[in-house]
Amino acid sequence: MTTNALPIAVIGAGPVGLAAAAHLVERGETPVILEAGDRIGATVRQWGHVRVFSPWRYNVDPTAAAMLAATGWTMPDPEHLPTGRELVTEYLEPLGVLPGIRPHLRLGTRVVRVSRRGFDKLRTDGRDAAPFVLRTLTPAGEEGELVARAVIDASGTYGLPNPLGADGLPARGEATVRDRVFYGIPAALGAERSRYAGRRVAVVGSGHSALNTLLDLVELRPAARITWIVRRPLGARVLGGGAADALPARGALGESARRLLDRGRVTLVVGRVHALARAGSDVTIVDDAGAVLATVDEVVAVTGFRPDLDPLRELRLDLDPSLEAPRALAPLIDPNVHSCGTVPPHGVAELTQPEPGFYVVGMKSYGRAPTFLLLTGYEQVRSVVAALAGDWEAARDVRLTLPATGVCSAQPAGVTAGGASAFETAASCCGGPAPASVDACCAADAEAKAVGQEGCGCDSAGHEPAAAASRPAALLTIGASAPAAGCCRP
Repeated sequence: MTTNALPIAVIGAGPVGLAAAAHLVERGETPVILEAGDRIGATVRQWGHVRVFSPWRYNVDPTAAAMLAATGWTMPDPEHLPTGRELVTEYLEPLGVLPGIRPHLRLGTRVVRVSRRGFDKLRTDGRDAAPFVLRTLTPAGEEGELVARAVIDASGTYGLPNPLGADGLPARGEATVRDRVFYGIPAALGAERSRYAGRRVAVVGSGHSALNTLLDLVELRPAARITWIVRRPLGARVLGGGAADALPARGALGESARRLLDRGRVTLVVGRVHALARAGSDVTIVDDAGAVLATVDEVVAVTGFRPDLDPLRELRLDLDPSLEAPRALAPLIDPNVHSCGTVPPHGVAELTQPEPGFYVVGMKSYGRAPTFLLLTGYEQVRSVVAALAGDWEAARDVRLTLPATGVCSAQPAGVTAGGASAFETAASCCGGPAPASVDACCAADAEAKAVGQEGCGCDSAGHEPAAAASRPAALLTIGASAPAAGCCRP
């Protein structure tokens, strides 16, 4: 059998992995979809209680939708905000049983190693012509092996949460209180209500998942006593663009969190977690100076995720040293430097590795960056599959338009010395400061208001975006959007 006659392995049967399979089938290629869980969308099911802030029109791959429509499937309301459970039952499950996909799906098959057949990482001569070999493991401990001509890794990052320690390591004592720590968004209003109702809870993290967790905990009866621990003062980077956000539920999420703070429903603490200690029923969280940040009953770690690169150790990869994303993609998504602007369209060119035929896509392609939308993953796999099929014109014609966040910068903008202030005290982007005589947070905000618009939504102390009236939806953990230009100026 020649290498070209071999199947293309897709790791992960989530939204992006199944989209990759759909594109492969459409182009006459044979996929083999390897899913560690026992059901399609196993990871999404873990946060099935979460309602996402991106409507259906952003969550369905066009090629997959066309294949489904041919069987009589009807697209859900494009403007409805689905839960993770709805995403699985109304989209992923119907997609997974299509005749072109179902025979190629292997559930309960975890990929534990990927290499070149007969070639370790050191050997070069003849390497590119060798097929890939994937070692697999079932829950029963049975080892397997698959040979493929190419590999698309869409396994995501949800299985490897970041630890609580501010230095990227587990906080001292974190393992000893593991039974008191939940990583991700708990079902605080559902299956885990009894764990949090009436309890003292620390929420550690500053992303959309943290905001949604806070809102759920506040709704509990009896009420939880909530401490929100963040590493740096809050601002637009955390609280969002409000009314300027093209996804209204995302903008409303930050506004609702702001109101919780204003009303004293949540205690905000700025500090860097260093250690956790148990004393009776208490879990005490301290910083690196030994100061107590909180003493609680439960801890919710919404600190993000990181890619599991261990199965890929025998492959030659070129990854950014900080983000652990493909090196060419990293500058386009780096949250340390992003301010105004969108995530540029990107595809096979930015995802190509020194190991020909191997691609990391979806949330895993973003490495440790927390900003990702499913639309991005769908365009990635469209481009990658086109390249694998030899259609380089289509592969290079990448197009991506993400909904604007209305946030000018991902950078802190004027933190009070010593961290005394809980909020950022200045906003330096969006075209510079507004004229002193104008009630606006920046120049672009002033320009927008001058022509009758609501403003650009950039954040500044005393100049808040208009609050949204409805209860916001939550973060799509594998589909959070990147900072994108609203009325901001580069």
